[in-house]
Amino acid sequence: MSFTPDIRLFSCHYTSQQSCANDGKELQNLEFPENVRLSRVPCTGKLLEVTLLKAFEDGADGVYVVGCPIDSCHNVKGSQRAAKRVEAVKQALGELDVEPERVAMYHLPRGLHPEFVDAAKEMNDRIEKMGPSPF
Repeated sequence: MSFTPDIRLFSCHYTSQQSCANDGKELQNLEFPENVRLSRVPCTGKLLEVTLLKAFEDGADGVYVVGCPIDSCHNVKGSQRAAKRVEAVKQALGELDVEPERVAMYHLPRGLHPEFVDAAKEMNDRIEKMGPSPF
C-alpha cells in the first residue's frame, strides 16, 4: 500500500521569499515534493506550539519549520524562539507516545538554495518511513 504523507511547512518569509517567486515554479523545477504544504509566516519566532500541534490535529503526518540561520535572523532572535518551541512540541509528542521526529526545525540561508528543497525531501522520506500520523 502506497502512502503519501501530508507534510506542513512553516517558513520564514525571508527564508522562503525567492523559493516562492513565480508562483513556486522554481520549487517544482527543483523537484520540491508536491505533498509539502508551505505556509509563509512573517517570522518563525511568532509560531506558537499550539499552531504546530494544530497542524497534526488537522491531519498532518509531519510538520517542520524553516527559519533563518541562528546567527543572522532577520528578526534577531526569531529562529532561536522557533527552535525552542519545536523542541517543546517534540517533547509533547514523546509524552503522547508519538515519534518526536515528526516535527523538525531547519535553519537555512535566505534565497533559493538547494537546502530548502533538501529539507522537504528529507522530511518526506522520514515521514514516509514512519507511516501515517496516529492522530
